[in-house]
Amino acid sequence: MAVAAVIGLFAGWLLRPAMVRLTGTAPFVTRVQALAPGLRGRGPGLCRPGTRGRRSGCGTSGCPTTAPSTAPVLARACAPVGALAAGGYAGYAVTRLGDASELADQRLLRCAVAAIGGLLMMLASLALERACRVPGEDNGA
Repeated sequence: MAVAAVIGLFAGWLLRPAMVRLTGTAPFVTRVQALAPGLRGRGPGLCRPGTRGRRSGCGTSGCPTTAPSTAPVLARACAPVGALAAGGYAGYAVTRLGDASELADQRLLRCAVAAIGGLLMMLASLALERACRVPGEDNGA
């Protein structure tokens, strides 16, 4: 997760200068973009509470064959994406520090909200992944 966050941070930091050089303007961060990572993080977060109970009963014939595999796959996919989004928005926010333009404060705030949302998405995905562990399963590797 740390590698994804650092890659996102570096990419977000490079985005503004690259876009200013190519198009003449910095990218605009909308409210929807700022709220999207947090809203996407609700999916894994909402799946987590009932997952452990369903996973413990999957040895019976009443459990669908795809149930044990979909939640961990969702968690494995969303965690690095959340870290990448958090790092990317944080990197873009860093480029806004000390900027005197009229929209700099608004963009900085929206980037901070999006970075927190990406962090929440990553944490919810890691919690879902932890809830999907089968008792006695060795996950140390």
